Amino acid sequence: MSELRKPARSVLDLIGSTPLVELTTFDTGPCRLFVKLESNNPGGSIKDRVARSMIAAAEADGRLKPGGTIIEATAGNTGLGLAQVGLPRGYRVILVVPDKMSREKVGHLRAMGAEVRTTRSDVGKGHPDYYQDMAERLAAEIPGAFYANQFANPANPRAHQTTTGPELFEQLDGDIDAVVVGVGSGGTLTGLGRYFREVSPKTKMILADPAGSVLAPLVKTGELIEAGSWAVEGIGEDFVPPNCDLSLVADAYTITDGEAISTARQLLTREGILAGSSSGTLLAAALRYCRAQTTPQRVVTLVCDTGSKYLSKVYDDGWLAEQGLAGRELNGDLSDLILRSHSSGMTVTVRPDDTLATAYKRMRTADVSQVPVVDGERLVGIVDESDILGGLDAGGKGFRDTVASVMVRDLHTLDVTEKLDALLPIFDRGEVALILSEGEFLGLITRVDLINHLRLHS
Repeated sequence: MSELRKPARSVLDLIGSTPLVELTTFDTGPCRLFVKLESNNPGGSIKDRVARSMIAAAEADGRLKPGGTIIEATAGNTGLGLAQVGLPRGYRVILVVPDKMSREKVGHLRAMGAEVRTTRSDVGKGHPDYYQDMAERLAAEIPGAFYANQFANPANPRAHQTTTGPELFEQLDGDIDAVVVGVGSGGTLTGLGRYFREVSPKTKMILADPAGSVLAPLVKTGELIEAGSWAVEGIGEDFVPPNCDLSLVADAYTITDGEAISTARQLLTREGILAGSSSGTLLAAALRYCRAQTTPQRVVTLVCDTGSKYLSKVYDDGWLAEQGLAGRELNGDLSDLILRSHSSGMTVTVRPDDTLATAYKRMRTADVSQVPVVDGERLVGIVDESDILGGLDAGGKGFRDTVASVMVRDLHTLDVTEKLDALLPIFDRGEVALILSEGEFLGLITRVDLINHLRLHS
């Protein structure tokens, strides 16, 4: 019988001691590849360790006093950890997050009671709207505030040096050839690197970095390039954080968003492990490292957080298409702009005999204001919020009335072979474009779809 944990007095007692799993369905060359499931921490990420460490250190040295305010700039997971530890202790928690963060993370933070300030992700350090600059400014303005500053706080790498590293060493009986990590704040790299430098000098630290980040190119060439942009959350930087000791890195791999997300999805379908986009980056780099070896090695990487925080992104085919990450072949017609096709079941539709209540629920669930009305494969109408409201105002059966009683039947459709210019008059009328092919409904095109297509392909 496997050893089970005894009952904990607090969920915080469950931070750490995360399981290690060997991956057996991937081509790992001559290596054995293990992943440490940091997604099993109470807050769903490796950052629980960091949050506990930083708050404990601030309480110990008096920077954080009873009733104080914790402020942090975060990609979401450190914020969740700080809220998990800080809110039950009576602290106010204010978190500044870039606007590319998944809505699941933001929703989780707000549900816990944290105050979330969203700021721009298209500006760099030194700009007043950069998330770290904004957090630092708030900390200076609010009396009794403690700026956790995971990027420079020594309690961050110390958490990994004293917990994550020793756990890995024990779990693999002290025999580890390489550890593959990413850098967001630098705490994981520096903490693990310092630990293994002392207890296992043979263990190499390998950096996994998103394409667009400055860190891997700096390791490879010694030059600090201009940062680009990337969709992966939580790792990659446009500067070298104070907590990031790149001298510990033996080799570095640059991983594109497409490779990271594809690898994360393979981890789910092959191994049943639901991981986030940063974990996909780490695993992709670990696989590259393993396949490049000529002798057997034992290699470890991390499942940094759970993929349940990215269901609207990494695991949403429509979002991938919007980002140009779906690997779609272009047909050279309007079908290239349809991101959620009817044939795939991704277009939200209703039938003529559905009730207004059904139509309204589907609009709210999908966060759309109008839906096509389809009878079999035939497009017969469209219904929007104003149509539903008009039907309710007219009396009748209210929400029990059918969609057919309020839907618009006079449709302005376009054949899939039309040019892009044909979309503009439809958008000028405030409508969405309904696209047909030989009378069969293919899907919708909105203004945003056109803008996104031009962004990706112009």
